[in-house]
Amino acid sequence: MSSATQAAEPVARSAPSIAGLTRLAQRDMEGVDALIRNRMQSPVSVIPALAEHLIGGSAKRLRPLLTIAAARLAGARDDACLNLAAAVEFIHTATLLHDDVIDSSELRRGKVAAHLIWGAPASVLVGDFLFARSFELMVEAGSMPALEILARASRVIAEGEVLQLTRAHDLDLPQETYLEIIGAKTAELFAAASEAGAVSAGAPAATCAALRRFGRNLGLAFQLVDDALDYSGASETLGKNPGDDFREGKATLPLLLAIARTGEAEKAFWERTIDRREQTEADFERARLLVSGCGALDSTLALAEDYAADAKAALAGFEGADGWKAALVELADFAVWRRM
Repeated sequence: MSSATQAAEPVARSAPSIAGLTRLAQRDMEGVDALIRNRMQSPVSVIPALAEHLIGGSAKRLRPLLTIAAARLAGARDDACLNLAAAVEFIHTATLLHDDVIDSSELRRGKVAAHLIWGAPASVLVGDFLFARSFELMVEAGSMPALEILARASRVIAEGEVLQLTRAHDLDLPQETYLEIIGAKTAELFAAASEAGAVSAGAPAATCAALRRFGRNLGLAFQLVDDALDYSGASETLGKNPGDDFREGKATLPLLLAIARTGEAEKAFWERTIDRREQTEADFERARLLVSGCGALDSTLALAEDYAADAKAALAGFEGADGWKAALVELADFAVWRRM
């Protein structure tokens, strides 16, 4: 083989991961984990037991990682961001506990859902406990702007949950409404986690806005890929059962696009399985083939890639910062690579 041919060969590129980010944040995240475990404690024994079941599992702690990374990228030299990062994780965990009860989910992070072990009332109430703990941590952080950001995010998330509930099984849900739902339910906490980290560093308004933009677009990309993986992934990838969204009749983008593209030919199938939720064991496989065959998965993933690109663009003005920018850029790439 000639040297010219050798030079023309593409260089193999390793898959993006969050390893670089977790390595940079290791010391900070050890502090966050210590805070989380300390604030999970309660004399009411079911509270730490149930919280440990979910928080102490295989969670990536992605949202608190964002808070830490945004703070460090924005120039933070102290540990003021640690309380906010722990608060973000408690908010996220509380919403998961509530979601699983509402959706009757069987798995969460690869484990049996907490409500199936301790019951729905205990899961809801422990979620409330974690929300309360999150606000204690926010107050202790001593930043009113950060408290406002995360308090607003908690409200927006709840509004997104209610909006999704009111539009459940809606075969005519507009794509704009779907994006509004995932923008509230998922992207808002990504955005708030990033913005709060920058605020805790005392960063100027433009820096805080850029990091909020990064977080929001990253959150949208993550949720779009998650929704696509429900029709194409495995339990190991998802941490839940594939097809859960379909079985729950959730109007996610892959489903909405498939309904629109298969038209009258499959209208009766979608009305039976999604609108009336009369499903057989074979229905999910048929739905999976329809979603994939009409290009709905490809379209959903293409939109996720657009949001990931927007997230990376939001970091254009940041330089230096000891590798934090590069780690966040790789995180945006990882968000869409997970489909592989």
